[in-house]
Amino acid sequence: MHIRLSEHFTYAKLLHFTFPTVVMLIFTSIYGVVDGVFVSNFAGKTAFAAVNLIMPALMIFAAVGFMLGTGGSAVVARTMGEGDLPRANRYFSLIVSAGIAAGAALTALGLAVMEPLCAALGAAGELLPLAVRYGRILTLALVPFILQNMFQSFLVAAERPKLGLWLTVAAGLTNMIGDWLLVGVLPWGVAGAAIATVVSSFVGGVVPLVYFLLPNKTPLRLTRPRLEGRVLVQTCSNGSSEMMSNLSTSLVSILYNFQLMRLIGEDGVAAFGVIMYVNFIFIGVFMGYSIGAGPIVSYHYGAGNEEELRSLLRKSLLLMLAGCAGLTAAAVLLAAPLSRIFVGYDPELLALTARGFRLYSLSFLAMGFNIFGSAFFTALGSGVISASIAFLRTLLFQTAAIFILPLFLELDGIWLAVTAAELLTLAVTALFLAARRKRYGYGG
Repeated sequence: MHIRLSEHFTYAKLLHFTFPTVVMLIFTSIYGVVDGVFVSNFAGKTAFAAVNLIMPALMIFAAVGFMLGTGGSAVVARTMGEGDLPRANRYFSLIVSAGIAAGAALTALGLAVMEPLCAALGAAGELLPLAVRYGRILTLALVPFILQNMFQSFLVAAERPKLGLWLTVAAGLTNMIGDWLLVGVLPWGVAGAAIATVVSSFVGGVVPLVYFLLPNKTPLRLTRPRLEGRVLVQTCSNGSSEMMSNLSTSLVSILYNFQLMRLIGEDGVAAFGVIMYVNFIFIGVFMGYSIGAGPIVSYHYGAGNEEELRSLLRKSLLLMLAGCAGLTAAAVLLAAPLSRIFVGYDPELLALTARGFRLYSLSFLAMGFNIFGSAFFTALGSGVISASIAFLRTLLFQTAAIFILPLFLELDGIWLAVTAAELLTLAVTALFLAARRKRYGYGG
């Protein structure tokens, strides 16, 4: 069943349309998990700690793709809702070109600063060359990696979320097979894991680029771009929340690693790495739904369908309620077996990781509402509100909690910092939704 953005969305249609994007984000997280499993079990916990030490910095570079993808798909989908498809395609082509240019510039920068960057993040001794090697190899693939992040959103706007899913599955399988061959069979360690990720990013980023360059059955086509500064500013403004969220998550991860190295050393970084890998799977449900629903919201806002906007918000909040409760329960129950997959070879590290994840998973009770709330305002074109929610959630509140809670709860305070931040952000999100209901027409 092909569902168009212009339709009325029942619960069934909403779930059917967003399901491929949810699975896509979950699968993306799973093949990231496989990376960590192979490195931890075949290269050892020092190599695993090295990967987790540099990964937040690499995600800062790649955050450009999320900004251009989510912000750009909102601009393009809203223009489609206004009935101007040629203009939508012109905007689409400009935004994709901007992503390629940004990726090339960041590649040059990343290669130049990788070693001093790793040292500044705390890599020393055996950790330093491993982190530098992994970081430099991944930096070479920033262009396709940024495109992969962008096309996750644009394929939804093009009414082809299933194609996005299949491309992600293909990229994931490529990465998993590469991990097995280059890390499990051949002793290439962190270099093998990085090469496998690079190859998979070409599947996820370059294949959809070719698809949109060739004649296809979607509303979107890549044409010769025209420089329109206003469109790029609007795209970056709309996507600033996603950019802020990814930047903040990466910066806060660096702070987590700093505090954990100070309190318990390398084992703390390894434990946090496991929690982050597994955490991405659960977050993938919230992010996948929000990315999948975003173009629907943008389209109906552009078309002036206020009743549909109210319906979409009401249904989405109820779905988030069910998702938050279910995923929190699942995370608490699965904390030990999921941790064992990574660090079952070290009983002390396993116990540390499982306890940390149980405490961390309490954040899922509020996280879904905050992620959707930020994405909802991005879809409406309110980048300022969306970025404010993301900034408070992922940077300000978490940073404060990381430094304050350990003073009272010691190590448990670090694991509970994200829960405190999500609960504080939930109050802010609710206030924004209530205050802007008349401005955007979803308040009845």
